[in-house]
Amino acid sequence: MEIGRILEALFTENQFMAAMIVDHSGRIVSVSETYLNVLNLSREEVIGRPAKEITPHTRVMTVLKSGKAIVGYNWRINDYNMIASTIPIIQEGQVVGAFAYSVFMDIWNAQDTIENLITELNMYKDEVDNLYKAKYHFDDIVGKNEEFRKIMKFARQVAQHINSTVLLCGESGTGKELFAQAIHNQSSRSRFPFLRINCAAIPESLLEAELFGYEEGAFTGAKKGGKPGKFELASGGTIFLDEIGEMSMSMQSKLLIALQEQEIERLGGSYPIRVNVRLIAATNRNLEEMIESAVFREDLYYRLNVVRMDIPPLRKRPGDIPLLCQHIMSRLNCRLNTGIREISGSALEMLSSYAWPGNVRELENVLERAIILADMEKTKRLDVRHFLFIKKRMDLYRASHEQQSLKHAVREFERDLIEKAMQDAGDDRVKAAELLGIDLSTLYRKLKKYGYPA
Repeated sequence: MEIGRILEALFTENQFMAAMIVDHSGRIVSVSETYLNVLNLSREEVIGRPAKEITPHTRVMTVLKSGKAIVGYNWRINDYNMIASTIPIIQEGQVVGAFAYSVFMDIWNAQDTIENLITELNMYKDEVDNLYKAKYHFDDIVGKNEEFRKIMKFARQVAQHINSTVLLCGESGTGKELFAQAIHNQSSRSRFPFLRINCAAIPESLLEAELFGYEEGAFTGAKKGGKPGKFELASGGTIFLDEIGEMSMSMQSKLLIALQEQEIERLGGSYPIRVNVRLIAATNRNLEEMIESAVFREDLYYRLNVVRMDIPPLRKRPGDIPLLCQHIMSRLNCRLNTGIREISGSALEMLSSYAWPGNVRELENVLERAIILADMEKTKRLDVRHFLFIKKRMDLYRASHEQQSLKHAVREFERDLIEKAMQDAGDDRVKAAELLGIDLSTLYRKLKKYGYPA
């Protein structure tokens, strides 16, 4: 289509655009039918006249003088509220005229469009919030054990220090993630995302990209346009690194740099990205022993161990079991659509005598199975018979614990014998080996095992 036909269609057939063109002096040289209707004037009354005479507050004179466009301003004429723009017409570097137009004939049309966009954006925001939102609060953490209550009180106070790194230590199933989410929700970061990463569940080759993101073409199969990492997505909020003890040494180094500099760099990226997140890490491993074994960085440990909380295992707070049972049963009844109202004293006594190696998570699994069995019987009360399956588990744990106790006793006895032999021999290793009836190389190996100096 030739230019002349385009302009003709624009100015005579386009009912959605009010537009006009002025020359270098500001006189109107062309005007659309729609704009004439807005002005309530005929073409003869407009063409050739200065724009300022037709619309005294026109922006065309400012644009002709400055040579710069004015975009997206409110423009009211007669009963019309419009959003208008005026751009210069430039030929060979000189401003030779200006083009003024309005797409929205009524500002409320624009407002409807903007509101529709905002509604759509809020819909996506709600989806992101639900995906990266912490569910649990301190009120969801149940326990009246004195040591446990002290930790809860401490955690509430720590929550207010929004930039302090937190290290949660404890056995699997003790509720470390509940504490992490509660700390986030208690803090001023609660309106921002909470992202969880299980360091043991993601292969080492993918963990860096998951944490720090990547640029397009960073590796084979990299998503077009790249992808932000969890540190970027958690901006303003909290990132929870579960099972931090499973992270490789190379990733530990990269994490340390990110924590020290408060910056990350995407895989394949060429510039650092500032991040503002709180880090909460959790582990069920002994990081101090891992440092001694050279499988965990000491400098990262000190960076993580700013605020440390040791969550006690369930076996150290058996008095909480009745309270936990009621709390968990209530939640399970809702999820399973059952109506189990109570648990017998004998059943509670049996549950309280178990050591719970899987802690609260194991207790919840046990209760779920018992509730299903009781519901099948059409009874509203849990009793010992609904927990008979756990007796075998209790026997196995007790046997394992006794075996560990025996190994510990043998170890202690052996160490005492070696200490006595070394004392009797005046630290003479050859003589001590003779007193013990073992060869010298065996003695050296056992001395190293028990921490004697070389």
